[in-house]
Amino acid sequence: MHDTALTRRHLLAAMAGAGIGAALPSGMARAANPASAATPTAARGKDSIGVALIGLGYYATHLLAPGLQLTRHCHLAGIVTGSPEKIPEWQRKHGIPDRNVYGYDDFDRIADNPDIQAVYIATPNDLHKPLTLRAANAGKHVWCEKPMAMDAAEGQAMIEACRANKVQLTIGYRLQHDPITRRLIAMAREKPYGRILKLRAEAGFHAYDDVDPANKPWRLLPQHGGGAMYDMGVYALNAARYTSGQEPVAVTARQEVVREHLFQGVDETMHFTLEFADGLVAECATSFGREMNTLRADCERGWYELSPFQTYDGLKGRTSDGQTFASTGTSPYQQAKQMDDDALAILQGTAPLVPGEEGLRDMRVVDAVYASARAGGKRIVL
Repeated sequence: MHDTALTRRHLLAAMAGAGIGAALPSGMARAANPASAATPTAARGKDSIGVALIGLGYYATHLLAPGLQLTRHCHLAGIVTGSPEKIPEWQRKHGIPDRNVYGYDDFDRIADNPDIQAVYIATPNDLHKPLTLRAANAGKHVWCEKPMAMDAAEGQAMIEACRANKVQLTIGYRLQHDPITRRLIAMAREKPYGRILKLRAEAGFHAYDDVDPANKPWRLLPQHGGGAMYDMGVYALNAARYTSGQEPVAVTARQEVVREHLFQGVDETMHFTLEFADGLVAECATSFGREMNTLRADCERGWYELSPFQTYDGLKGRTSDGQTFASTGTSPYQQAKQMDDDALAILQGTAPLVPGEEGLRDMRVVDAVYASARAGGKRIVL
């Protein structure tokens, strides 16, 4: 399977792609900028985890690999790709020896490679489960991009395979590692503005106008897990869950397709409502046809929001009492902290911050969203 290049317009828009971030200080902090120079703040440990990147598309090339140059507890040790033409440049740029280069056909040989302790799966969604199972059976820890899988049944199989092989499984919700998100998770417990009365979470962008319908990228193909809900909708869903501190008990969804020549069998826009046990309702949306990037909680004694809430940098927010906040950090790559946290969990034998079970909780809701949309907006009880 060849790594799929994304259109430039999508890549720029996809910079809006993930969870949310840091601690709600009263003053606005400067957001990290991936274009800025950065140096590791400490020497890499002697027990550094060797990581092999699987799938050498945009995300691995421009975010994961540079992020691994800044980590202290893990390092880029190998690559797995279906595009042999990419191998020489990766070896030249990152010093990867021949023994640590794999194709999809011979990937299982990684079991015999002591240089590599973990793999990061950054492939089309339909490959997440089979590659996770192969990596787990090879005795390698698995870091898997979101969405975790094509459905909850696949996610459960991934968890069981990793558990059986005594390796960790983590899901790439990178912004759950950022201080703003950690603070929001704490606010769900602390309720500084009283009980949350209403939630809104929207994640999307307009792209793909320049796509040839006869040569669609994988994110527009149903067999690869295409569609806005899989790609961006999980960010709105995940944010609604951690901002409320609850799991939804029912789902209602409605799908929209405007560009029918492009979106065949996949959703262009999805509106979905999450109901929680205490009566809270989260109105969520995701789209490949509209710009949307807001997370807002309206509470008994005020409100707080992030907009944008799921960019690679420049997260910004405000509160009803005049506070402003933004993401901060010593690394210009959010992925560096994510991978360092996951590496430390392996080294210390502790549970990862975002385990496979977290991805599975989202997949169960994603399944219900699609079921509701197919049934004309039927309320699905979880």
